[in-house]
Amino acid sequence: MTGARLMCVNGKPVRDVLDYRFYSYDRKLELTVAGSHGVTRYYHVTHAEGSDIGLEFDSPLMDEQKHCRNKCVFCFIDQQPPHMRKTLYYKDDDARLSFLQGNYITMTNLEDEDIDRIIEQRISPLRVSVHATEPSVRYDMLNHPKAGLCFGILQQLSNAGIELHTQIVVCAGINDGNILTHTLKDLTSLGVLSVAVVPVGLTKYRDGLYSLTPLTPENARDCIKRADAFARVYCADELYLRAGLELPSSEYYDDYPQLENGVGMIRLFLDDFAYAAESRAPKGNAVSIATGTAFAPFLVNILPSNVSVYPIINEFWGDTVTVAGLVTGRDLINQLTGKALGEYLLIPSNMLRHGGDVFLDDLTVRDVTDALGVYIKVVPPHGEALARELYK
Repeated sequence: MTGARLMCVNGKPVRDVLDYRFYSYDRKLELTVAGSHGVTRYYHVTHAEGSDIGLEFDSPLMDEQKHCRNKCVFCFIDQQPPHMRKTLYYKDDDARLSFLQGNYITMTNLEDEDIDRIIEQRISPLRVSVHATEPSVRYDMLNHPKAGLCFGILQQLSNAGIELHTQIVVCAGINDGNILTHTLKDLTSLGVLSVAVVPVGLTKYRDGLYSLTPLTPENARDCIKRADAFARVYCADELYLRAGLELPSSEYYDDYPQLENGVGMIRLFLDDFAYAAESRAPKGNAVSIATGTAFAPFLVNILPSNVSVYPIINEFWGDTVTVAGLVTGRDLINQLTGKALGEYLLIPSNMLRHGGDVFLDDLTVRDVTDALGVYIKVVPPHGEALARELYK
């Protein structure tokens, strides 16, 4: 059925992949399909209830992706250097991707019918970027006329049984202090599944943008203290590093509901590495590891003596960016040329484009390998994977 369009399932119009999934749950289905030449056909399908009926579509959403219409004062994408690939400048804000892929949405582009469908089809859990529940504060942060409606929508969704994961990007002097406490009270009163408290990320490309400053150690400690007063509220690893405090134990993170938000990643890595390396001997060959400046000190403390750790200062975005996932190929070349790298260099796979071998600056693994004259081995960014690589 190349070029055909699925119009209805059991008489229900299909707008996108969520409608398709919802209406095709039943065991017996009637599909209304418009052919490429305008001929409408009807197909009757019997399948296991809830299973996929096997249709393939040109786009995963079966529709155009919704983009972000906010002008957030802290937007990381606005802080990108020029002349990079177009996909790095795209801002999505699509509730369907929140449900399907775990993306965070601001809800400013939701219409009443969108909210009704979320409730009707039980599109849950959703992940929502809240930042502040005080309407005027959220409006100032997102610069969208509907920004102040956030908490009312969250209440509506919560009352309907929609589960919610939420995040707060903390900007000094804007939504920290008492505003943060107010927001945490509001969110926990709804019984949300989790709240991540994350420090604002700033690059060196902020000319002409809203004036923001990194959180100070005092700011970070205050955020942690306020967050600790509430259940299911978790502070990002970076907050603890900025505060100069030890990371919490694994019990703090419960089931790690905010792992992809940088909450508990270091603790989980260290625990998994220790478990996988226990009672095993190092392989003994001299190798090296490149990582971000935030994580390097933790690796130094746990790795055997035959492994050299190289913290890579992020010159591409600026040294305030400290995570391994934003290290570029050019920074690897500039900072590792002439260094003793051993038999091979290990890098975490999150430095690369998903499923590929391209860094964020469009250099490839082969480009870096050729420049450094050393084989590069890409490993998953998990403690167990690194332990398997380094121990017998």
